[in-house]
Amino acid sequence: MPILNWLNKEQALTTARNCPYRLVELVPELSYGESDTDNMLIQGDNLDALKALIPTHSGKVKCIFIDPPYNTKSAFEHYDDNLEHSKWLSMMYPRLELLHQILSEDGSIWITLDDNEMHYCKIILDEIFGRGNFIASMVWEKRKTRENRRVFSFNHDHILVYSKNKSRFESIRNPLSITEEIRKRYKNPDNDERGPWQSISALAQAGHGTASQFYDITLPSGRVLGPAKGNCWRYSKQRMQEEIADNRIWFGNTGNNVPRIKKFLCESKSKGVTPETLWKANDVGTNDSAKKHLNSILSDKVFDTPKPEELIGQIIQIASNEGDLVLDSFLGSGTTAAVSMKMKRKFIGIELGEHAVTHAQPRLKKVVDGEQGGISEDVNWTGGSGFKFYYLGEVIFNENGSLREGISFDALASHIWYGDTRQALQQSAKSPLLGVHNGVAYYLLYNGILGDKRPDGGNVLTSKVLSILPPHPEDPEKGKKVIYGETSRMGEARLKSENIIFKQIPYDVKGR
Repeated sequence: MPILNWLNKEQALTTARNCPYRLVELVPELSYGESDTDNMLIQGDNLDALKALIPTHSGKVKCIFIDPPYNTKSAFEHYDDNLEHSKWLSMMYPRLELLHQILSEDGSIWITLDDNEMHYCKIILDEIFGRGNFIASMVWEKRKTRENRRVFSFNHDHILVYSKNKSRFESIRNPLSITEEIRKRYKNPDNDERGPWQSISALAQAGHGTASQFYDITLPSGRVLGPAKGNCWRYSKQRMQEEIADNRIWFGNTGNNVPRIKKFLCESKSKGVTPETLWKANDVGTNDSAKKHLNSILSDKVFDTPKPEELIGQIIQIASNEGDLVLDSFLGSGTTAAVSMKMKRKFIGIELGEHAVTHAQPRLKKVVDGEQGGISEDVNWTGGSGFKFYYLGEVIFNENGSLREGISFDALASHIWYGDTRQALQQSAKSPLLGVHNGVAYYLLYNGILGDKRPDGGNVLTSKVLSILPPHPEDPEKGKKVIYGETSRMGEARLKSENIIFKQIPYDVKGR
């Protein structure tokens, strides 16, 4: 597989690993709506924020949408978009690595780009996600008007789509609803009692066929016809005869045309339609329509090229279901978060600049209150839900990789579990037993988890503490246990007899 090289790539390959873990700190005065919401709006550098999310959200995000800087050499107020090519690649690579870790096995990532970096981005996505997990490149008609001041009028952007696991994504991918434009494509020239239909070719490429797909068909006109050179029939001979008998094959008004397969509107309604790779402005909006929408709800100057809610809505419809988690690490004015709320998805939005406070936060407040622009009418949005606002806090580990003082039990538990298992912690209730992975039970004695911060009361491993710990869920008598604590007062022989590996905080906690 081709590999892309650029200046300082070696440094970019280690950036994500060397990025320190930080805390995310709740800001109650900027949060809004339901207090028990999982929706997160994070202000801070998205590299740091994504690294902070790894221990708690690794493998949990179903749909990622990002609209990164296009590197167009046309800087505007909210982004420094004038990045050199190598700097752009070095900026994107570690972020894509972390996004890959956060994505669920059946999840997908959607990236809007123009021609400046689209093809280079695809190569590094091949490297990170695997070439076999490339799904499609959408063409989005971003404007309807013609640009006469340039050699060509650039009326489209690209949307690159990759999955974590292509077969898993294909099994959960949702169809689109039938629009009025699609409905008009269905006709009923033979007055079939099943109603309107449209046809597709009955031919397939010969290289994909079996011996049963090469045969002659006698048309209603009497003409005998075999598949064209390089093709075979889409169905076996027996299946084709069954379809003809059921009036599902169309030979044209004269009965002398190459056969085509009839697809009925009544059957497509329940299944929906397969998404196409050409996304028209009339269906999903334009930059201009998005800008008008934002100007109507925000008082401050909005982005020059915002994405319309209809565009993001179509992506979320295809890639996720209600209750799934959607993430946007280049949140901008908050469109992905707004659409996620309206479509009853959970979201995480990350934005670096002050417009996290001046644009995204007030916009999302309006959505919670029932804002009626964008897709609101289409999805019957009347308000509700909520979000929590977070700042990026201090690093969890110091320069030597040691644990910083004052870390909460929840934060440390998440990092220990992820460091040892490479999975996000799934605790439903706070407990010294973090979980079981590959037959090993993991425990954390820290910050008075057992109700007492004295040495013999919970943070230090003693015989008394061991006796009150929850038993190994899979093997209470002999199950292997890893126990993190401040220190142990049990000898090596006793630890071995109890099948315990003791790890001391902070020295044995992985900082990378």
